[in-house]
Amino acid sequence: MIAFLPLYCHANPQKVLIVGGGDGGVAREKHPMVKEVHQVEIDNRIVQLSKKYLPSMACGFDSKKLILTIGDGFEYMKNHRNEFDVIITDSSDPIGPAVSLFHESYFDLLKQALKDGGVVCSQAGSFWLDFEHVKKTMKGCTLHFPKVGYAITPVPSYPCGHIGFIIASSDKKQRLENPVKKFEKSEIDALNLKYYTSEIYAAAFTLPRRVEKHFYE
Repeated sequence: MIAFLPLYCHANPQKVLIVGGGDGGVAREKHPMVKEVHQVEIDNRIVQLSKKYLPSMACGFDSKKLILTIGDGFEYMKNHRNEFDVIITDSSDPIGPAVSLFHESYFDLLKQALKDGGVVCSQAGSFWLDFEHVKKTMKGCTLHFPKVGYAITPVPSYPCGHIGFIIASSDKKQRLENPVKKFEKSEIDALNLKYYTSEIYAAAFTLPRRVEKHFYE
């Protein structure tokens, strides 16, 4: 979902950047319009261990579309302005070295690395675990993007059973909760997707009333 929410939110996601995602899971996901996938991961050991112990995810590194850079995502984006249609940040939780990926300044970098009309999606934690932190992260994002949303999906292995994503578009007319393209079931099966459907996409933006009210009103 961290891959397909932003990819299906964009009308033509040809050039994609992944920040983090060292297990290869995001790079593994397929979208028929994507032509280039650039990934910057700070720790090469994560990549190597994933190839050894998580081959079903690390197979993403075998894609001919992928260009992998081992380095710092902040520095990478400073040197790649106005380049990407979609940027996906697949990070760990906001503890330790990943804290900077949740700051307002990070969303500024994301905005500058995007082309006009670009879309970003970042792991944002769960409102069950840290309600105020999610809201603060969204607030920092709104300083740089005119359209910001929060979506959720079940992840049984994650604490509390679900995880959230902040999705933002530089196009103020973008309706984040509606996929730009609705795929037929046959198309989804051809891509070998086991979870995603257009209905699942829309449902991800449906929040409990308390959360919706606190985040948006």
